[in-house]
Amino acid sequence: MASITAPAGGTRRQRSAFAEEKVSGWVSISPWVIGFLIFTAGPIIASLYFSFTSYDVIRDPRWVGLKNYTDIFTTDRFFRKSLFNSFVYTILYVPAHVGTALGVALLLNQARQATGIFRTLFYLPSMTPAVATAVLWLWILNPNDGLVNRVLRFLHLPAPLWTIDPFWMKPSIVIMSCWSLGGGMLIFLAGLKNVPRELYEAASLDGANAWQRFRNVTLPMLSSVTFFVATMSLISALQVFTQGYVMFDESGGPQNAALFYIMHLFREAFRYFHMGYASALAWLLFLVIAAMTAIQFYLSKKWVYYETDR
Repeated sequence: MASITAPAGGTRRQRSAFAEEKVSGWVSISPWVIGFLIFTAGPIIASLYFSFTSYDVIRDPRWVGLKNYTDIFTTDRFFRKSLFNSFVYTILYVPAHVGTALGVALLLNQARQATGIFRTLFYLPSMTPAVATAVLWLWILNPNDGLVNRVLRFLHLPAPLWTIDPFWMKPSIVIMSCWSLGGGMLIFLAGLKNVPRELYEAASLDGANAWQRFRNVTLPMLSSVTFFVATMSLISALQVFTQGYVMFDESGGPQNAALFYIMHLFREAFRYFHMGYASALAWLLFLVIAAMTAIQFYLSKKWVYYETDR
């Protein structure tokens, strides 16, 4: 909350009214502050403490220092596998999600009739519960009689074993995740509406074709929006859980090909009740996400354009 000081030369009545406004403001936001301290800040601090303890919920935490972190890098055979799977998924998902969301937004930006209907249809998958989406796509990508493979066989194309072959398991989850592109689509669509039409007109007068206008006008003007969508997509991708857990199992299917980091953390916490160890895994993921986000912000200085830049 911004710090506001009462006028030094005000009357006693003015100072009293100002004090009452400050009290009213703090009272108004107190439910959020209390909720944040109890349900967010409190658990964050507690998890940091538990990460240095051996804790199984039943017995009191026992301080073990850096043992949990040492075990992660030395004895945990699923740590590297789950982290690798999460990185591969992120590398596949972020460009695919940004590209599809931008492509759909460009199409909707060109629509002249029934735009509201099309926006609703494209956004609806984002409102579908993640479990229901995973079950639906588990049927669509069924290697035997799934809709995708039926179409591929009809076209005499290879039909991958989407949910069985370890090579195709992560791409299948990427395809399913890109179906829920509504949020990114709306953000890109809002960005497209803010691109000045004068820039397109000037480019057309200079003889630029559609691709040149897209490359030299649309993309630079959407760079800040692209940066935001890409950053949020990266953060969410590194925390993927429901899709792999529902479509396969807690071990990530054959060869642990879909064992993502959060699934490994969840299993340690709620199957083996290694809460201290799971807290250490969570803080390591936090550091990874923070580092990758910081790198993105650093690199953004070289390609992201803001209208306030001089």
